[in-house]
Amino acid sequence: MVTLTGMFNNFKPFKALLVGDLMLDTYTIGDVRRVSPEAPVTVLNVEREEQRPGGAGNVALNIMDFGGSVSCVGRVGNDATADVLKNLLDSEGADVKNIVTQDGLLTPLKNRVIAGSQQIVRVDFEKVTPISEDKEKEVLDVVKAAIGDVDVVAISDYGKGLLTTRLLQDIIAVARNADVPVVVDPKGLDYSRYRGATLIKPNFKEAYEAAGMSHDASLEDVAAKILRDTDAEYLLITRSKDGISLFDAKGKHQQFSVTARDVIDVTGAGDTVLSMLTCAIANGFSMEDAVKLSNVAASIAIERFGCARVTLKDIAERLLDDDIDNKIFEEEHIFALKNILSMKSFVTIGVEATKGLTSTIFQSIKRYARSHERELVIYIRDVDPDEEFVSILASLSEVGFIVIKSDSFMHLCNTIRPDEAFVIEDNKLVALESPEALLQ
Repeated sequence: MVTLTGMFNNFKPFKALLVGDLMLDTYTIGDVRRVSPEAPVTVLNVEREEQRPGGAGNVALNIMDFGGSVSCVGRVGNDATADVLKNLLDSEGADVKNIVTQDGLLTPLKNRVIAGSQQIVRVDFEKVTPISEDKEKEVLDVVKAAIGDVDVVAISDYGKGLLTTRLLQDIIAVARNADVPVVVDPKGLDYSRYRGATLIKPNFKEAYEAAGMSHDASLEDVAAKILRDTDAEYLLITRSKDGISLFDAKGKHQQFSVTARDVIDVTGAGDTVLSMLTCAIANGFSMEDAVKLSNVAASIAIERFGCARVTLKDIAERLLDDDIDNKIFEEEHIFALKNILSMKSFVTIGVEATKGLTSTIFQSIKRYARSHERELVIYIRDVDPDEEFVSILASLSEVGFIVIKSDSFMHLCNTIRPDEAFVIEDNKLVALESPEALLQ
């Protein structure tokens, strides 16, 4: 797990081209207190309504939460739902100029009615409409124009009529000719439509249906058939509580156990996996590490209600929670620490191992922690501090995090700054004018 935490240093800004079925998710949330006198049905007293991008739009939000910039390629109708959807995506920072408008198309809208924390009904406003030939050409032209400026292509297929076999094959060919990886969340039974993709990620049920095999067949046989039919490099099968299975074209199979602490709602977990895979592949991670990170992201998503948004900060905190040395940060872990502290108020106390573990250090730490609610970060100023010194400091419940080495602390301060910085001198806690003074 330490290795995964260290990967955060390798994250860089990336550009994703997201092609898929866009829709609007709305939520009518309230409380049920009585039965209607008109019919034997409950009455919902509406407390609030919410609107969010759904389908491929939810994938776009997740990719941006993982540090990517997204150009959305899709289609909408000429209606009010489309206006709301594009405005929501635009307000989040997505590029919506490549979303085409098709007259006569009803922009898909899914309204979920929620009582307390329970979804009681979903109302869909949609009609699956094949894409017109002129709009299909327009979408392909957009992909051709954009492919030279992106690091990865993500395809989110919800089977709403946008992604024809011809369009899919053309998009994948354009991407592969430009050496741009393609990650696909598939739909339907014919996966040969995705031939040539880098990775295809169905769930367990979808994989068996696409392979045309009964559940008596082994998962290995199912995967082998799909890989033969698609010429994909990798097949990733999500298996709910049984984790994730990864197969490659050479016959290698790896299993990743689920890490969720509690399952609340699986809605949107597939979008989360697609988004993290897109992020990790764009950053050049190995497929094994990409799947590990995706598994962590999905485990967080299913612990939350609805299409929950998972951020790099959430993933960093989970990785560190599972790391026995999660308080101690050297250079390779600083990116993760910056994500955790970015929304927190914290202070730094500089200490020196060469001066030993004096009672002043313990008293200063405990006294400060009792009188303040801010996160406490200890910076050990020595070049090579004694391991026992570090371990004892890490064992103190008052200490949130420990930073070792000046380069690590300098990189932390370059991005986020502590509210205050202190050093222990003459058995006293002395405030410094700036945290950089600890580097002197």
